[in-house]
Amino acid sequence: MIDTSANNKRIAKNTLLLYVRTLFIMLVTFYTSRVVLNTLGVTDYGIYNVVGGVVIMFSVISSSLSSSISRFIIYELGHGDFDRLKRIFTTSVNIQIGISLVILVLAETFGVWFLNTKMNIPSERMGAANWVLQCSLVSFVINLISVPYNACIIAHEKMSAFAYISILEAVLKLTVVYMLLISPYDKLATYAVLLVIVALLIRLTYGQYCKRHFEESRYSFVYDRPLVKEMTSFAGWSFFGNGAYMLNVQGVDMLINIFFGVTFNAARGIATQVQNAVMQFVNNFTVAVNPQITKSYAAGEMDYMYRLVCRGARFSYFLLLVFVVPIICEADYILRLWLKTVPEYVPVFLRLSFFGALMTLLGNSMLTAISATGNIRRYQIWITTVGCLVFPLTWMAFEFGAPPQATYVIYIVIYFLLNFVRLYISKGLLDFPVRLYLSDVILKVIIVSVVSFILPL
Repeated sequence: MIDTSANNKRIAKNTLLLYVRTLFIMLVTFYTSRVVLNTLGVTDYGIYNVVGGVVIMFSVISSSLSSSISRFIIYELGHGDFDRLKRIFTTSVNIQIGISLVILVLAETFGVWFLNTKMNIPSERMGAANWVLQCSLVSFVINLISVPYNACIIAHEKMSAFAYISILEAVLKLTVVYMLLISPYDKLATYAVLLVIVALLIRLTYGQYCKRHFEESRYSFVYDRPLVKEMTSFAGWSFFGNGAYMLNVQGVDMLINIFFGVTFNAARGIATQVQNAVMQFVNNFTVAVNPQITKSYAAGEMDYMYRLVCRGARFSYFLLLVFVVPIICEADYILRLWLKTVPEYVPVFLRLSFFGALMTLLGNSMLTAISATGNIRRYQIWITTVGCLVFPLTWMAFEFGAPPQATYVIYIVIYFLLNFVRLYISKGLLDFPVRLYLSDVILKVIIVSVVSFILPL
């Protein structure tokens, strides 16, 4: 029987720790973003965002495996089989190393070709852009191998480790900004190299923490073929959903680059940075509550899991809404205060990106519950079919002369509809109470959202 009082206290404690961490990181992010933008300039800043996006496109493979690893480790902790947990961790590391090699080959062939032949980048900055590609690739591989270790920390709900290590990462990024200012070399290439060093130091720190505190994270080579097949099968279906999302984000970045140029990529990059910084506050709650959703399913406590899913969706939406209302109402003033010189289209991109984030949040906790079952085939087929419409509809809109912000409107509509697709699938897979979700989540967020925007406007 699950002790709901103890679990609620743990969720609250972990969320508070992550909030302290996020507040510090958000302040550092806003400061460093401003300095980096002013130091690099709009063109180089746009190049960094769009070229880094070429590497991130390959993360559709890794993110599928990451969700698989997290699900298996958290489920096994809830189930209580320690020997299998050790095999899962070792298998996870083996899989990540293998997939790193695959991504290296893809990026060094397709990625280099696409960058040098298809992307809209000034010819005099192509050398620096190639430096960014290579450094982004190295950072990506380092972070990829860190995934099993991070999954262990989340599964054990040791959020204080995330708080302390993330603060260390923020301090290192402040150091990067200072070194960028005094560097006599090409600023864009220097920035990319320094971020690789930060990624390596953080990777080593996470690894050492896990080896000291979690016995299962001590790597020793084991090849468990049935387990590899089980985990990669789960990841294979996750690939479709993650692929749709990556196409809708990084793929759209490429379309904006092709149709409008790097200046608009810079505007989108700034809006995305603000959104990501604010989203950290919301993600703190979901990171704290998601392990409890998976563990409650593993323990067979379905009613408690239903309540957690609704609570996770509702609270995460409200947490974001606290930031969204003032940002949407005063985006121009906030951006001028922060950046002084605001690139064109940043305010409208920022406003629309937060509406899209609200639509996405409503379904995240339900996705965790579906993933806990391990049976995600039907879910991924439906989500991918509907979700990947953002990219072709954006392409069509741009071909017919639509402005760049049209892609955000398309994203908002599609991801709003996806919430009802998730609800339909959850009903069949988990016997999820639809009426509970509609009354406890959808109805309440609509009422609060309408009142929240009417009063300040």
